[in-house]
Amino acid sequence: MDERHCDVLVIGSGAGGLATAVTARKHGLSVIVIEKESVYGGTTAFSGGVLWVPGNRHGKANNPSDSRAAARAYMQAETGNWFDAAAVDAYLDAGPAMLDWFERETAVKFVPTLYPDYHPTVEGGVDVGRSVLAAPFDTSVLGGNLKRLRPPLSTITFMGMMFNSSNADIKHFFSATRSLVSFSYVMKRLIAHAGEVVRHGRGVQVTSGNALAARLAKSCFDLGIDILTDTPALKLIREGGRIVGVETGGATPGRIMATKGVVLACGGYANDLVRRASVYAHLKAGGAQYSPVPEGNTGDGIRLGEEVGGAFDAEFPQPAAWMPVSRVPGQGIFPHLLDRYKPGMIAVLSDGRRFTNESESYHDVGAAMIASGEASAWLICDSRTIRKYGLGHAKPAPMPRWLWTRTGYLKTGRTLANLADACGIDRRGLEATVEAFNRGARQGRDEQFHRGETSFNRYLADPDHKPNPTVAPIEKGPYYAVRMEMGDLGTFDGLKTTVPGEVLDRQNRVIPGLFAVGNDRASIMGGNYPGAGITLGPAMTFGWITGRYLAGIAPGATGEKAA
Repeated sequence: MDERHCDVLVIGSGAGGLATAVTARKHGLSVIVIEKESVYGGTTAFSGGVLWVPGNRHGKANNPSDSRAAARAYMQAETGNWFDAAAVDAYLDAGPAMLDWFERETAVKFVPTLYPDYHPTVEGGVDVGRSVLAAPFDTSVLGGNLKRLRPPLSTITFMGMMFNSSNADIKHFFSATRSLVSFSYVMKRLIAHAGEVVRHGRGVQVTSGNALAARLAKSCFDLGIDILTDTPALKLIREGGRIVGVETGGATPGRIMATKGVVLACGGYANDLVRRASVYAHLKAGGAQYSPVPEGNTGDGIRLGEEVGGAFDAEFPQPAAWMPVSRVPGQGIFPHLLDRYKPGMIAVLSDGRRFTNESESYHDVGAAMIASGEASAWLICDSRTIRKYGLGHAKPAPMPRWLWTRTGYLKTGRTLANLADACGIDRRGLEATVEAFNRGARQGRDEQFHRGETSFNRYLADPDHKPNPTVAPIEKGPYYAVRMEMGDLGTFDGLKTTVPGEVLDRQNRVIPGLFAVGNDRASIMGGNYPGAGITLGPAMTFGWITGRYLAGIAPGATGEKAA
């Protein structure tokens, strides 16, 4: 048994935890990070690596007319009855400063995106300027710590190679068989990636959330912060009413004592099977859930907080950030991030009916799946569409489709009736739906759900497809389908906290020495999903606020002061 001492102990190694750790250390505090899994990076390493930060300097270059007042109005409209004025104001004030601080003081860097808000027609919504993306990163600079970086989600890579979340280079892979420029680009990427695998055992040129996790970890290592993997937190230590440390197990059994505070950053409860079964409406109704987040996200931080009196309530109308997923035999969970937006695809229920605008955000489509009563749907297309864009995990031409049809992942039929039979969909319902959809689609219209009428609908579609980049008829057999089921990107409900992250008990009293960040802290989004990066943006912003607070800097203070 060992006993270690520090000023700040962070439990969890995702963006919220590492942002807190780096901030506290840069302000003069000693910090230890523990992680129960053998790899660091948390859900962040699986994510798109996008942060929603209204007013950031990158976004201002693309949309100088955006304002704090507009962002606040948008947040109020999106969160409704769960609008927390104090927390939202702190977020809007601190977010741009946080971004500048990390880019100035650490290895963390961002690039602008052209993402619209997910509901740009809502009051205060914008068509561009609030989301940024972690800059690509060469992880070979992590040296011996590279092997402990969580790899990206395998189902969204191509032979282990990553793409940018902004969709910038995916177009070349879609066009490799039709464009010499794209073919050359793809071959160069593949050759470079093969060389990385030979030298390092994995691809080292990473993007998206893997780049963000790696950049934050590099910042920790540069500052001498230990990230102790294989080290679960077993129990919080309380003395005189204050949390002063934690008992640990695994590779580092013993106690870690923290004089300033213990920070819960364990990623929420997406894989806490008992808790989510009591919260998710579709699970209570007998449905299923297949979360692509790390299996270790089992609600440890919330459980530790509750054991010392912390208040947790499942109160948001949507308790998690929903993501339609499909199960790929032998490979895992595939999140449907891009295919739904492409022209020539629609989603239907078992009766063959469409139920939503397929080009809305993953969260909105997931919520519609739950509201349908089935919590699952079939994403269908014709042969022209699958050849051009792929479908789910099935890749576009020239990849052979039998790789996915033989496992049953991809269903196919010579006619729509044949496809319906293969999927268990009502024949007449599917044929009538496609016939009705095609009438408008031939002129680029979605007469039922108005797909493609917002900037966000169009953002991840095909700009080269006219007149509507999201709509094309489904009329050339054979036809194909993939079953989408319910998944999530993480949970919204969390421990109650003050603005600087102090955990509150049932009487709204601060539990001294205990803090929560990231998904262990109740989301300021109120169970809604306003834009790309509304999880990582608050995670890093409030991590920065909490780290400064631990060093004696009050929320809203503009100066820097070492502890």
